[in-house]
Amino acid sequence: MVRFLPVAYSRVLEIGCADGEFRQNLTGEHEYRGVEPVRSAANTASKRLDNVLVGTYAEVEGDIPNDYFDLVICNDVIEHMVDHDKFLGAIKHKLSHGGCIVASIPNVRYVTNLFGLLVQKDWKYEESGIRDRTHMRYFTRKSLVRTFVENGYSISMVEGVNPYHGRTLTRRLACSVAVLVFGGDVKFLQFGIRAIENSPPNRLPLPAIKHD
Repeated sequence: MVRFLPVAYSRVLEIGCADGEFRQNLTGEHEYRGVEPVRSAANTASKRLDNVLVGTYAEVEGDIPNDYFDLVICNDVIEHMVDHDKFLGAIKHKLSHGGCIVASIPNVRYVTNLFGLLVQKDWKYEESGIRDRTHMRYFTRKSLVRTFVENGYSISMVEGVNPYHGRTLTRRLACSVAVLVFGGDVKFLQFGIRAIENSPPNRLPLPAIKHD
């Protein structure tokens, strides 16, 4: 997710910061705050970040300053929210003008998930991955971009991350066939996105996806 970070930032907020390790990817002088619902992880993060609030975003929202952060990070967080639209609307009040959100979100059209759905005719919840039993929301690339645009953001970057690498030649060939049939997005486990607040509503074209 490092390549999605903006060139400049000075006040950073990470939602779901876990133990605070992601901060090591940032450079230059900056203030870095976090929000983390798991207390044990938050205790570890508090040694790495400048300030950590324990709870969900909804629980600690009132303790976060408005019009302050130029970068909000949400890595594998939005899909766990009961109302992601409400969050995207609320977090805008915490962003300074022109501030951005950087987020990673699982791709429900990922090739192994399509195989389970279309070939095995099954949808089995699991402890992790696309069908993580704690996921509340599911996104395609198209619906992800639409969600941010409809909530008043402009999309400056959206790309697939963590491409599929089959362990056998047969699996790699099967993935190549799926890409030809269903499109290049199916090879990516997640999408990374950088979205800037205060976009013109609903008038943005979908950025071209990269197949790297």
